[in-house]
Amino acid sequence: MMRRREFITLLGSAVATGPLAANAQRPESMRRIGLLSVFTENDPVGQALVTALREGLAGLGWIEDRNLRIELRFGGDDPDRIRAYAAELVSRAPEVIVTDSGDSTRTLQQQTRSIPIVITGAGDPIINGLVKNVAHPEGNVTGITNLYGSIGGKWLELLKEAVPRIETVGLIRDSRLELAGSSYISSIEDAARLLAVRTVDMPYRDADDIACAVDAFAGEPNGGLVILPPATSAVNRQTIVRLSIQHRLPTLHYGRLFAVEGALIAYSSPGPDRSRRAAFFVDHILRGAKVSDWPIEYPTKFELVVNLKTAKAIGLTIPEAFLARADELIE
Repeated sequence: MMRRREFITLLGSAVATGPLAANAQRPESMRRIGLLSVFTENDPVGQALVTALREGLAGLGWIEDRNLRIELRFGGDDPDRIRAYAAELVSRAPEVIVTDSGDSTRTLQQQTRSIPIVITGAGDPIINGLVKNVAHPEGNVTGITNLYGSIGGKWLELLKEAVPRIETVGLIRDSRLELAGSSYISSIEDAARLLAVRTVDMPYRDADDIACAVDAFAGEPNGGLVILPPATSAVNRQTIVRLSIQHRLPTLHYGRLFAVEGALIAYSSPGPDRSRRAAFFVDHILRGAKVSDWPIEYPTKFELVVNLKTAKAIGLTIPEAFLARADELIE
């Protein structure tokens, strides 16, 4: 027969190990998302975007290793690697996958039409065939994109404004990526006709191709370069900067951090801002929202950055009126 004291002790033990205690000790549910990047793992530009995404998610209560696990895959600008990582991520069945380029997004769409994809940069999603309706995305893609298709003409206008003598512009694009530059070329050609500028297509596959193309283009009088999205690798960017300075060719790139690395001019929406904004889409999807409930957003803020060190290195004086419009001058 159980004594009264033993019964009370046993009852207390049962309460301590019952549902209330279990709830108090139970860790938060771990949610899983993926990220497929067009950058390489050690690329400072890609790392800045990943850091911003993490910051945005943390601000919404999603803390890595506490209630969130992020599967990171850095495909670089290698289509085969992007395809392999896309298949790998899909096989791991995350609840959301974040992308930073049109090509990585399209590759994922070929692997899954059910896992939500949040873009942080994909060019014009309609022109690039990622969705048909940005207000009510009909597939599994939503998020915030980086550029309008018509921005190509703006890039050419800015380069011509900064360097009025320019007569010929080389368009550097990665020929391995299906969407590389394609959505911007028509607006560049329209602007070229109005500005009396001739364009030269400069597709490449690697740094050697870039070197051959830029060395040949350097023979053109009054030339300049526009580097088209998606992002070139760090090695390719370094090759472009080195050769553009060697040949005294003014260049325009589409992201601030590329100007920091040595491009003469950059004009685009701020990448880290988009990554932080993408965190809101991820948050709502993790909380049960449908992709079709969240319209794809276009950027509303663009920044013009000029690298004065590069201007000096190529012997260029940029008009004061142009510099006055810049959001940032790198000296």
